[in-house]
Amino acid sequence: MPKFDFSVTTRDGQKVESIQIYGKDLPDAERKLRQMYYNCQVTQIRTINPEKEFSQSADIEDVLSLIVRQS
Repeated sequence: MPKFDFSVTTRDGQKVESIQIYGKDLPDAERKLRQMYYNCQVTQIRTINPEKEFSQSADIEDVLSLIVRQS
């Protein structure tokens, strides 16, 4: 699932940068953003490529393979 990075100006005029939201596509991520920041003005949108990021989380198969090796 792609991640989107938003910069917004809130309805009170405050600038908020780097709000990162996962979404199946841009409209889905923007819908989630507008639930948190009602009537905000989006000033910048950037798509973050998840393949280029280093993930430190392990999936269940990695954990199970480590347990099997320890036994």
